[in-house]
Amino acid sequence: MRQPIPFPLSKDKTFFESLNDWIGDVFYDELPEKGYDLRDEQIFMAFQMEKALKEKSVMFAEAGVGTGKTLAYLLPAIAYARYTGKPALISCADETLIEQLVKKGGDIDRLDELFNLNLDVRLAKSRDQYLCLQRLEGAKKRSGADFLDDIESRLPEFVNKTFSMQNTYPYGERSSFPEINDDQWQQVNYHPIQNCAACELRNKCGQTIHRNHYREATDLVICSHDFLMEHLWTKETRIREGQTPLLPEFSQIVLDEGHLLEFAAQRALTYEVQESTLLDVTESILADNVREKTLNMIEETIDLHNEFFRLLRKNIVASDEDRKAISRDPALISLGKGLVNHINLLLEEFVFEGELFTIPEYELRLAEEFFEKYIFSMGLFTEEGDAVHWLEIKDDIETLVIMPRLVTDILDEKLFDGKVPIIFSSATLSIKKDFSYLSDSLGIDKYQSFTVPSPFDYEDVMKVLKHPLEQRDKFQRAYDLLSSGEQTLILFKSKMDMENFKQSMPLDHAYKIEFEGDRELSTVVKDFQDAKFQVLCSYHLWEGLDLPKDALTKVIIVDLPFPPQDPVFEAKRKFSSNPLEEIDLPFMQLRIQQGIGRLIRTSEDHGEIHLLLNEDELALEHLWQEVLPVTAQNFLK
Repeated sequence: MRQPIPFPLSKDKTFFESLNDWIGDVFYDELPEKGYDLRDEQIFMAFQMEKALKEKSVMFAEAGVGTGKTLAYLLPAIAYARYTGKPALISCADETLIEQLVKKGGDIDRLDELFNLNLDVRLAKSRDQYLCLQRLEGAKKRSGADFLDDIESRLPEFVNKTFSMQNTYPYGERSSFPEINDDQWQQVNYHPIQNCAACELRNKCGQTIHRNHYREATDLVICSHDFLMEHLWTKETRIREGQTPLLPEFSQIVLDEGHLLEFAAQRALTYEVQESTLLDVTESILADNVREKTLNMIEETIDLHNEFFRLLRKNIVASDEDRKAISRDPALISLGKGLVNHINLLLEEFVFEGELFTIPEYELRLAEEFFEKYIFSMGLFTEEGDAVHWLEIKDDIETLVIMPRLVTDILDEKLFDGKVPIIFSSATLSIKKDFSYLSDSLGIDKYQSFTVPSPFDYEDVMKVLKHPLEQRDKFQRAYDLLSSGEQTLILFKSKMDMENFKQSMPLDHAYKIEFEGDRELSTVVKDFQDAKFQVLCSYHLWEGLDLPKDALTKVIIVDLPFPPQDPVFEAKRKFSSNPLEEIDLPFMQLRIQQGIGRLIRTSEDHGEIHLLLNEDELALEHLWQEVLPVTAQNFLK
């Protein structure tokens, strides 16, 4: 049931005038009375939120750690949601940060209790965060792995039995299976090749039930940047096809850790071609009564597809990056175009098969949808244009990925259209109070901005220690720094670097260490906060991780976090007049600020940052030192 606006309205004042008065009452009087510190930075930010809502503007709200920015944006957001009758959309960098925002004792939970708001908060996670019953069934046919039996045993009764729809409830989130590692989860979660619209299990699907649940939210819908972007890109198509958009209509958007939006936008617009997926799809439509001509064309398609990937591997540019660049060999391009022509002919044969009912409807629609996307993706790859492409391993499968180089025009059309206020919130949105790196990358010409500093005296609570090292000695130094027994976060600039560190460790090491990907990440973070293990190794958790007090007292940054030498950033550099100053340095400076920001979260926090620096990184000290909160000192053993 919709709850009332948390303050009275009158004929003498507009909503925004009343909101302004309420913000003053809350932050100057009510919060201090409830034991909260009066923070000028937080109050200033809350009033800026009111201004952005009133003017429906884009606002960059950079507020230092400890400002209390979550409360500053939540209170105006909730009031405005109830005034407009549409929920506020809070978009986070990833699902781990969503879990932190809604955890017991977190900001939303405390806010609800403080003001008795009866908040209606619902989560809208990315589709790959949900179990797919079709893929679970397929995985069980291929494997007798114990984790599959464990998942099946924990399904609700209504999945396998006939109950009325009133007995269904949301289930099947990634976070519900914390002990399953990422590789296992990727065998049973939603995959883009699934044709959900034709799925006979749709009404019992956990993802469908979750969708129906959060679409009814009245106060807050919390999603990831990835899912927001997917919603924006697919909204018009889904409406045109008679489907409901992925997200409900919302009154405003708050982009928590909004500096990561560009990468989410690019990911949402990527197209993928996998070698093994085509074989899986075609096997599902090989029935005994399928016409011989269709069967022959399917076999020819598989042969051409396999030959394409064989040639693709020969044209990979060798590198240590996860994303491997591809040389545009004329033979490879010609083969790709031939595949497109061949599959177009195959789709014509599917029309006849559909009329003869020789292939089950679900499998046929799945194959048709897959091949239509395949044709579009391969067309982007083979034609000269603004697309960026590479080969990487996804879910243990070699995957050709095609992505637009720029997303600014699409963002301008679908997001920054002036219809709803949009707030970017983070402790790190600018480089020395200059927001141009972020605004340029997103194509935002008109925006408001402000920066408020952290209230902490970093000189008293933080030490930054630099370690001059040969690159080959970094892993050993990181390992040696664990001997103090402190709760330690080790940050790597890539998954490959983290895996290399993992392989370099002695088999008989004495430390309790967890690596990102070994279990569901939000569960790992909670266990780390509860000191169930000493060391957390990650390549994603440079931002948003909130581990106060003794939950984290040491952060080790293994390498300066420059962007990778991969096709995505190479494309950015290619179109930049000064790649070092316009692309590489701003990315590194923002990233290192984010990593250091993991350490001090409350007025009771303390600890050390350790920077492991090779000769080249030390030569750039003037560029990274200027963004640090304290001066880096030499480490003394």
